[in-house]
Amino acid sequence: MSRVTSARVVVDGEVVGELDRPGLLVLLGVHRDDGPDAPATMARKLHEMRLLRDEESCAETGAGLLVVSQFTVYGDTRKGRRPSWSAAAPPAAAHAAVDAVVAALRARGASVATGKFRADMRVESVNDGPFTVLVEI
Repeated sequence: MSRVTSARVVVDGEVVGELDRPGLLVLLGVHRDDGPDAPATMARKLHEMRLLRDEESCAETGAGLLVVSQFTVYGDTRKGRRPSWSAAAPPAAAHAAVDAVVAALRARGASVATGKFRADMRVESVNDGPFTVLVEI
């Protein structure tokens, strides 16, 4: 997750998700062992964590989030020259979990833009700080 001044996702030359003001770019990986409560817990953390300037949260400021599915965050590079993706959830489970996180954020009143699941996405962002953290549950 990165604090950004702006970010957008482009698929086939078309902008499919965009933050045109400060907020959070969330590269969301789903682990194969994530349980049914993981999406709601992650949504709460993303919405309430004090990661913006002046130690404020999206919940406090109304800042938006751009959520992009990214199985590669679970790439294991400890052995060999190719990452292993075995820790990432299978596509169907990951898609459902990403959708559930987005739905939970929106239910909390968050402004959420998204990428397109399993698409070849070009993600552009202007990192603020730079400030990037790994948020785990």
